[in-house]
Amino acid sequence: MCELFAMSSRTPSTLNYSLNEFAKHGGLTHKNKSGWGIAYFEENDVFMVKEALPASDSPLAKYISDEGRSSSCVIAHVRLATVGTPSLKNTHPFRRALGGHMHVFAHNGTLNGLHDDHDKQILHYEPLGDTDSELAFCLLLERMRTLWLERSEVIPPVDERLSVFAEFAGEMKERGSANFLYSDGDTLFAHAHRRIYEENGGFSDPRAPGLSIRNCMACHQGPEYTCDGLNVHLADPSTTLLASVPLDEHGWDPLPEGVALAIQSGKEVDRVDT
Repeated sequence: MCELFAMSSRTPSTLNYSLNEFAKHGGLTHKNKSGWGIAYFEENDVFMVKEALPASDSPLAKYISDEGRSSSCVIAHVRLATVGTPSLKNTHPFRRALGGHMHVFAHNGTLNGLHDDHDKQILHYEPLGDTDSELAFCLLLERMRTLWLERSEVIPPVDERLSVFAEFAGEMKERGSANFLYSDGDTLFAHAHRRIYEENGGFSDPRAPGLSIRNCMACHQGPEYTCDGLNVHLADPSTTLLASVPLDEHGWDPLPEGVALAIQSGKEVDRVDT
């Protein structure tokens, strides 16, 4: 049971992000996390930090929490391994370069049979690790390559990228829980499906919602958004947050099961059903 988080903002905002505290929102207070990672977009590149260790044991995770970093798009992930051993190569987020941009992907869920149905050695982007999540990312980029390479340094229209992403997500959700965060630096894409919840000392069957969304403009909060484990210094009220579960009791809306959306500069620009 992994925890996802993302932020998109019109101008760079500074995050102080406690990965260990953040995982508690998903009921992981006493569970051994298998790794953590966070990616900050800077122009066409990404500053990424990740470890295959519980965030509670990590000086790097504490540094991320204490110092903060400024970005207009952030994707973070706390992992509880289900497919693939706890190792750096299996730790989300994953990143690859395409079309002069760095692309980043994180997943919550399990995609059954994906390795059986695809030969990773014939893919242009070959996974380094063993997870179904990284293989899914490589399969998504195979589909995105045509859009990006045929235009030569021009970012493909967002509706075309969303169409490819939504078709991919629709196919993946037939294999299991398919909650995805994906960004190419220009647009943040998300797919909400089903997730497992910890309750009554055990785990539930996967159910919706798989992601929740908060529009900071609509919530009319002040220059900061603060909850347990997260502080965002809002440089611009045009900011949207996504999380596996709501981070507090106000302003969060569950995303419908099987919806894919595109967010640019902190504003949702389109959503489609998968």
